[in-house]
Amino acid sequence: MALMDFIKKQFIDIIQWTETGDGTLAWRFPMAEMEIQNGASLTVRESQVAVFVNEGQVADVFGPGMYKLTTQTLPVLTYLKNWDKLFESPFKSDVYFFSTRQQVDQKWGTPQPITIRDKDFGAVRLRAFGNYSFRIGDAKRFHTEISGTRDIYSVADLDGQLRGLVLQNISNAIASSGVPFLDLAANQIQFAQALAAQLVPEFEKIGIKLENITVQNVSLPEELQKILDQKIGMGMVGNDMGKFMQYQTAQAIPKFAEGAGGGSGIAGDAMGLGAGVALGQVLAQNLAQGLSPNAAAQAAATQQQPAVAVVSPADVMTTLEKLGELKTKGILTQEEFDAKKAELLKKLV
Repeated sequence: MALMDFIKKQFIDIIQWTETGDGTLAWRFPMAEMEIQNGASLTVRESQVAVFVNEGQVADVFGPGMYKLTTQTLPVLTYLKNWDKLFESPFKSDVYFFSTRQQVDQKWGTPQPITIRDKDFGAVRLRAFGNYSFRIGDAKRFHTEISGTRDIYSVADLDGQLRGLVLQNISNAIASSGVPFLDLAANQIQFAQALAAQLVPEFEKIGIKLENITVQNVSLPEELQKILDQKIGMGMVGNDMGKFMQYQTAQAIPKFAEGAGGGSGIAGDAMGLGAGVALGQVLAQNLAQGLSPNAAAQAAATQQQPAVAVVSPADVMTTLEKLGELKTKGILTQEEFDAKKAELLKKLV
């Protein structure tokens, strides 16, 4: 009786996989030295695929359902083993189950800034991150290309490979989207769609189906962000040097008030900037007059006009510095200082 029990244990009559947790993509049914009973039952649950492998070669693939394993339900395996259609003996085969459930909230991101080409700024280094979801789309290809003969293959095992594919295709996605860097933040959906278009065929090569990908943030490294902020500030004033000078003066005023009476070098730098801007205006006007065909007539007309008093930026800076000292000593209130500041700035226009 004991011998019969031992022999009975060597044959498998039920093959199934009950997933005990998340994150498993492939699982090998434990065969050891046992054989599959002819007529055994195979149960493949929803979101699963079963693959029979004979001596390293993929044979039959089963989707969700219940199957009785015979030569009729195993046509490829029957062919590979040269079985007769009436073959009824137990047989050996490796059986792998694959989870086709969607694996959600997989993170991707650039550990280091990556360099891309931008039509506005040329070469730009940026960071980006988001998430994506995927599932096994072709179990046979996934087994052949990725999981192989491993007993268990998990999402964690595949994570590095998929994230590498995402990072590898970011530059191409930005180029194909046609979205300038400055507009990426406002067009993250369009960027994600372009990235998905690049990734879908790459994922399919290893039997993976990309379900969704999102771009949650696109940013520059801190040092480049400061340069971009300055460029945006220049763009706001355009070619109006008067407005630019006002902008620079207004930026410097708080520093004057803080450093008034201390011989701060900031004031000297700011006055030098103002004088340089004023000189640039004079040179630009002279150059424009020299290039004009009516330059002589314009010059004569200008000489006949009464002289207009001009307040130099250096004088304004000096006055503001003195006003700052008075405010610091309590002689002027903040409101009086602001009023005088506004009055002086108007004279620069």
